[in-house]
Amino acid sequence: MSEIDALTLRGTQRLTGRDGPLAPGEGVAELSRASELGGAEAAAILAALAGMGVGAPPSWPRALELLALAAERGSEGARGQLRLLAGQPDAQDGWAALAQTVDIAVWMAPAVRRPICEAPRIRMLDGFASPEVCAWLIGIGKTRLTQARVYDANTGGATTDRARTNSAFELSIVDVDLVTVLVRARIAAATGVPLGALEPPQLLHYAVGQTFGRHYDYLDVSQAGYARDVAEHGQRILTALIYLNDGYEGGETSFPKAGIEVRARIGDGVMFANVDRANAVDPMSLHAGEPTTSGEKWVFSQWIRDRAQGGG
Repeated sequence: MSEIDALTLRGTQRLTGRDGPLAPGEGVAELSRASELGGAEAAAILAALAGMGVGAPPSWPRALELLALAAERGSEGARGQLRLLAGQPDAQDGWAALAQTVDIAVWMAPAVRRPICEAPRIRMLDGFASPEVCAWLIGIGKTRLTQARVYDANTGGATTDRARTNSAFELSIVDVDLVTVLVRARIAAATGVPLGALEPPQLLHYAVGQTFGRHYDYLDVSQAGYARDVAEHGQRILTALIYLNDGYEGGETSFPKAGIEVRARIGDGVMFANVDRANAVDPMSLHAGEPTTSGEKWVFSQWIRDRAQGGG
């Protein structure tokens, strides 16, 4: 293993806590050293970290500079991101110049929230993401899906449950690229919360017949594991979903107590509150991912806490 690869590996391990203690500052330092030595992957990861504000205040210019650097060094992932962000799918070179054409303001344009219910509070975000962004997000998760899990109410950890049969990929801090950072930043802006209040996102996949049965996204503090989690990280007050594809039947997001079923088009978003206006957990937020009857369904899922955790 080369020195660059070793530094990059150690950096990602420090940032995620895999195979060692969680040490974000050390992780950023290891990746920075790998980038200084010419590492393309390290530069691409640092680009996303710069957008999230990990290790330094968030900076879109710095993030784009690092992404262009990774592209110039041969990172196909970085090149794909720049093509998408700049809206130039045929670009083959000139990555630094291409990065300068990316209009962050366009990406961060306010999303229009269309009310569809008040108990629970549900808002549609029509056309929140372009089909190209949706395809990009699907591509991130397509080969990395595993059995979706749920919170264990006793331990606060994750476990499988027969009520949830779909598959998922949870993006760690080093799996989140700059496109995903921008998607999450737009979700944060639409919901009026800091980026640090967003949990790690998930890509969800439903094959025919797969479902996520009726459940709440808020954490019930009467359960020991949930109570510990809320004390440490805050309550999960909001959920945002982006529907990433068409071409399937069934698969509605249902709210049985409200008598509402949400069926969205590719790129549409929906956000709903898991607490009421007094910030008490809202039993009306009971919901389910209904089974698909044909085709496959992809969703970008983002849970949101009531306080920032730091580091994006």
